Amino acid sequence: MSEYRVSRGVRAAIPMLLVALLALLVPGCRVTETGGPEGAPPVVEPTATKQAKPSGRRPGVVNIETEQELSGTRAAGTGIVLTAGGLVLTNNHVIKGATAIKGTNTDNRRSYPAEVVGYDQASDIAVIRLTGAARLKAAAFASASAVNVGDVVTAVGNAGGKGGAPAVVTGKVTALDQSVTARDDSSGTSERLTGLIETNAPIKPGDSGGPLLNTGGKVIGINTAASLGFSTRGTKPKKDHRGYAVPSDRALEIVRQIQRGEASSTVHIGRTAMLGVRVRPNGRSPGALVAEVVPGSPAETAGIPVGAVIVALGDKIVDSPSTLTSVMLSHHPGDVVRIEWTNRQGTRTGTTLRLEEGPPQ
Repeated sequence: MSEYRVSRGVRAAIPMLLVALLALLVPGCRVTETGGPEGAPPVVEPTATKQAKPSGRRPGVVNIETEQELSGTRAAGTGIVLTAGGLVLTNNHVIKGATAIKGTNTDNRRSYPAEVVGYDQASDIAVIRLTGAARLKAAAFASASAVNVGDVVTAVGNAGGKGGAPAVVTGKVTALDQSVTARDDSSGTSERLTGLIETNAPIKPGDSGGPLLNTGGKVIGINTAASLGFSTRGTKPKKDHRGYAVPSDRALEIVRQIQRGEASSTVHIGRTAMLGVRVRPNGRSPGALVAEVVPGSPAETAGIPVGAVIVALGDKIVDSPSTLTSVMLSHHPGDVVRIEWTNRQGTRTGTTLRLEEGPPQ
């Protein structure tokens, strides 16, 4: 198993990135599926006999656009239709931080507002629902267990965030069971994704959450990360594409858990609670250092100042920003919790506050 480091920073001069497209703007309770075809799990069809030619585009691709009001950004990515009633699979990093989500089904060309049903940060998987959608054409899935190195694959997605008909690129599977470490330059946190399919298909920013298809046109992976380096083999340097996809079996396992409404240490169901702080590591000391307080948020109302170090939330000790995020994901908007922090002088303060609704994490 190989491992690579991946950055999420849109300005970082490094060769590998998660492939949601992010653009900086000029400043200026539980949800579950119930009954009927809309709530039925995605169908995993038998793996087709391998063909000599790559697959063309198949139904079930959604262009996703998000607004992120708190950071003043917009993002673009891709999704895969799971049910006729509008459930869509995508990457968590596509919808992370979104205050508004819109999905455009590329088959009927209709756009729908969307809401988050649930997500898994650790596996970079999310499920959203297109509000008002009906009779959509769902994508067909195949088990990734039959995928081998050398198999021809097709990647489909909203490359460049251009919208319209999805871009289609082809390549081969170059490795299996790969790992990447995705770093978020804004927070200093990182996430390690494992068991990925590696391909040389030239996927681009905007393709995140889109399908990786086998030659039968069935989804075997969800495109998540890509790199563009240069190989020195031969007399001249050549472009060296590497793309990474979450295997379909792993993605659908999480989808079914979300559909059942089963939260866990990594899976969050429904709307996301917001405290209203941006935090970073507190040097070598435990806690989450408050770098910014969102105006009008519960944190501001509670009097938590910039420079404070959050050390506890509810009955949980907070020893790092990632711990704070994990604890927050176990809560929902409207929950009343006790929070404790220390100031620059080391004095410990605590209060009780009510969490509000915020963007998915």
